Amino acid sequence: MNRNYKRQQETEPPRWAERLLTRITAPHIRDEVLGDLYELFQRRVLRYGYTKAHLLYVLEMLLLLHPRLWRQQARSAQLYTKPTEYSLPNPMAMLSNYGKIAFRKLIRHKSYTLINVVSLSLGIACAILIFTLIKYHLSFDTFHADQDRIYRIYTELHTDKVTYSTGVPNPMGEAFRKGYSVAEKVGRIAFLKKRLVTLSPEKKFEEDVAFADPDFLDIFNFPLIRGNPQTALQDRNTALITERIAKQYFGDEDPIGKLLHIDESLVVKITGILQNLPATTDFRSEIYVPFGNLQDHSPWLVEKDWWMGFNKEMQCFIRLKPGVSAAMVDTKILPAITNKYYDKEYAKVFRFKLQPLSDVHFNPKLRGYTEKKNLWTFGLIGLFLIVTACVNFINLATAQALGRSREIGVRKALGSERGALFWQFITETTLIAGVAMIIALGLAYLVLPFVNQWFEIKLVLNPLTDAYLPAFLLVLLLIVVFCSGAYPGLILARFQPVLALKGKLSQRAVGGFSLRKSLVVTQFAISQLLIIGTLIITNQLRYSQQADMGFRKDAMIILPIPDNKKSKISTLGAQLSEMSSVENVTFFDTPPATESIGSTPIRFDSRPKAEDFTISVKSADHQYIPTFSIPILAGRNVNPSDTIREYLLNETAVKALRLASLQDVIGKTATINDQPGTIVGVMKDFHYKSFHAAIEPLCLTTRSEVYGNCGVNVNPANLGPTLASIERAWKATYPSAIFTYRFMDEDIERFYKLDNMLLRLIQAFAGIAIFVGCLGLYGLVSFMAAQKTKEIGVRKVLGASTSSILWLFGKEFIRLLLIAFVLAAPLAWWVMNEWLANFVYRIEPGAGIFVLAVLITVIVALLTVGFQSMKAALMNPIKTLRTE
Repeated sequence: MNRNYKRQQETEPPRWAERLLTRITAPHIRDEVLGDLYELFQRRVLRYGYTKAHLLYVLEMLLLLHPRLWRQQARSAQLYTKPTEYSLPNPMAMLSNYGKIAFRKLIRHKSYTLINVVSLSLGIACAILIFTLIKYHLSFDTFHADQDRIYRIYTELHTDKVTYSTGVPNPMGEAFRKGYSVAEKVGRIAFLKKRLVTLSPEKKFEEDVAFADPDFLDIFNFPLIRGNPQTALQDRNTALITERIAKQYFGDEDPIGKLLHIDESLVVKITGILQNLPATTDFRSEIYVPFGNLQDHSPWLVEKDWWMGFNKEMQCFIRLKPGVSAAMVDTKILPAITNKYYDKEYAKVFRFKLQPLSDVHFNPKLRGYTEKKNLWTFGLIGLFLIVTACVNFINLATAQALGRSREIGVRKALGSERGALFWQFITETTLIAGVAMIIALGLAYLVLPFVNQWFEIKLVLNPLTDAYLPAFLLVLLLIVVFCSGAYPGLILARFQPVLALKGKLSQRAVGGFSLRKSLVVTQFAISQLLIIGTLIITNQLRYSQQADMGFRKDAMIILPIPDNKKSKISTLGAQLSEMSSVENVTFFDTPPATESIGSTPIRFDSRPKAEDFTISVKSADHQYIPTFSIPILAGRNVNPSDTIREYLLNETAVKALRLASLQDVIGKTATINDQPGTIVGVMKDFHYKSFHAAIEPLCLTTRSEVYGNCGVNVNPANLGPTLASIERAWKATYPSAIFTYRFMDEDIERFYKLDNMLLRLIQAFAGIAIFVGCLGLYGLVSFMAAQKTKEIGVRKVLGASTSSILWLFGKEFIRLLLIAFVLAAPLAWWVMNEWLANFVYRIEPGAGIFVLAVLITVIVALLTVGFQSMKAALMNPIKTLRTE
C-alpha cells in the first residue's frame, strides 16, 4: 500500500505547493493557474523525471508570487461575469440533485447496490443485537435507589488458597445489625430453589422461595402494590407474591388471604402483592416468606450461633449510611467481627468482605452471570463485523471508480469542485447505509426471539421506549457512512478532469489493486480469527463433556426427593430396586459432579490444629460408590448409617494431609464440621466440579437428614417403560409432590452453559463474517473479470487452457488468504489461550486446528471466486475481443 501510494505521489505536483497556491490565489484565476501548472508538471515528468519536474514546479510557484495573484476581481467585472442563476445557491435543490443522481446510479448498478446493502445489513444487524445485549447486562439491578450504597457480605476462606462464597454464617446479619451502626438497613435472605408450592391436591407448582428479613424490601426496590408495607415480612406464616404468580395461581380471584403450602412443612397466608420483577435483576424469587419461618422449614440452615459453617444461599445485604465507605467496613468492622466470634486459628481462615451491588452480576467467583470482559469481547466482534462490511463497500467503490471517471471529468469540467463531488458520493453512501439500516432493524427484530432463547434472557428492541437505541443507531449510521464513503469519495473527487475525460486514469489513481488486496486481507483475517475461535471452543467443550470424569454418568437418572424421612426413602428405594431394569439406587445430597458444594476446615487424627486446607463434603448412603462406579483405592466403602460415623477421602485429600501412603489414613479420625468420624477408605479422584476447577480435597459420609436426591442407574434398552415405572413408584411414595427427573449428562452439560452460549454466538458471527467476506470477494472478482475480458480473450486465442485462466484468478486470492492467515493465527492463538486459561483441564490447540481453519477459508473463497472465474474462462474469445 505504501509503495503504491508513493508511485501515485510521483505523478502529482507537490501537495504543499498546490495548497499554498489554492489559498493565496484569487478565486477567479485559481483554476486557470492550477490547471496550467499541472499540465506543465505532467509534461516535465515525462521529459525530465519527477525530481526535476518537482523543483521546476516550486520555481514556477515562486515566480508567480505577485500581488496580482491574490488581487480580487474588480466589482464591475464580477457583476459582468457572475451569472445571476448561480447567485443564490439553493441547498435543498442541491440535496435533491444529489439524491436523484445517487438513486439513478444505484438502480443502474444493481449488483453493486445489492452486495453493499446485504453486507451492511448483516453487519449492522449484528451490531444492534450486540449493543442490546451489552446494554441489557449493564442495566442489571441499576433501578434500586441508592444502589451505590448497597453491598452483599461474602465469605473468603483463606487456607492454602483463597475460596469465595456468596453465603455467610447465619449469625452474621444479627451481629452486624446489633453491633455496629454503619448500616441503615441489614437484610438476611435465604434463597431456596424449586420448592413445592401446593394450593390444592390438583394445583401444585415448583417455585423458588426466599425467606427474607423485612429490611430486605427496604434495601431493594421491589414495590408492594397491595398489602401494608409496614408489616410486610414481619408476621410469621405470611407471604408476599408477585403479580405474575398471583395471576397464575388464582386467575381473577383475590389472592389476599389465600393459603400456600410450601414443601408440605409450612403453611403461609398471602398478605401482599409485589409488582412483577423486572427482567434485569438477579433476584428471581417471586415468593417471599418471613426469615423467621426458615426455622420451621430448614432448621439446619439457621443453627443459632453456628459460625463454622455457611451456605451459599444464606446471604446478607446491607445499605450503608451516607458517608460510610466500604473500605472502612472491609478493614475495620468485618475483621472486628471475625476476631470477636472466631479463635485465633479460625480467624485466619474465615474472612468477610463487602461486594458492591454493581459487581453481583459480573463476578463469576461469587456466582455472577458473566464477566464484563465477555461483553467487551462481543462488542469487539460487532466492531469487526462492521469493519468487514465497510471494507466490502470501500473495495467495490474503488474498483468501480474507473467506470465513473468520465462522469467525474464532465462534472469537473462544468465547474464542480472537490467538495461537491465528495458530498455527492457521501449522499450515495448514506442512501445505501440508510436502506441497510432499515433492513438491519427488521433482521434484528426477526432474530431477537432466537437470541432470547439461546441466552435465556428477555431482550427488548424498541426505539420508541429505549432512548439509547435511537442514539446508537444515529451514531452507527454516521460511522458506517464516513468509514465506507469517505475514502472512495476523496479518491473520486481528486480525479484530474483532463485525464478522466480522456479515460487515461490508471488503477493507481483510484487507490490501486494493492489497497483492495489489503482490505481483502483484513476481511479474511477477521473471518479466520473467528473460525479458529469457533474450532477451539468446540474442541474444548467436546473434551469437557466427553472426557472420563472418574464416575459413571451414562444412563443415570436423578430424581429430586421432597421428603427425606427414613420411612419415605426406604420405601422408594425398595420399590425402585425391585424393578428389573434398575441396576442400582442411591440417596445423596449432591450428585458426583455439581457446582453446589461447599468446603469446611478439617482436623486430622490427633493433630493439635486444623489443616491448612479446606475439604468439600458429600453426604450419601453406602450405595453411592457402587452406583456411580467410583473406585476404592484403599480400605472399604462406608457402612449403612443415617448419621456421620465414617468418612471416605479422595486421593487429593490424602496428599494434602502429607501422608506417605493411602493406607496411612485408614482407621484414623477426622473432624469435619465439628463432626468426628473414622476414615475407612480412600476413593479415586474424580471430577466433582467442572473442568474449570481443579480436583480438591473431598470426603464422603452418611447423613440422611440432608439427602435431597435419588440416583437410579437404569438399563437404557427400555428407557421409556422404565421411566414410567419409576414415576409410578415415586408418585406412590410422594403423592402430593410434582414428579421431575433429569439425566446426569444434563447436569454436566449445564456446567458449560455459558461456554455453549458463547460458542453458538461465535459460530453465528463467524458465519456472517465469512458470508459478508464472500459477497465482497464475489463483487471484486466480477469487477476483475470485466477488467480482464480482453486479456482473457487474447490468452485463449494464444492457446491458454481453462484451468490456466481459472488459476489466473485463483492464485491471487489464495495468496491473500494465506497472508490473512499469517496475521490472524498468532492473534487467535493468543486470544484463545487466554480463554482456555479459564479451564484447569483443557486441550492444547494444535496445528491441525489452524490448518483446518485456513482450509475452510480457502475452500469457501475458491467456491466464491470459482463461479465468476469459470464464467470468464468459458467465454467465447471472439466475443471478448470485441468488447473494446
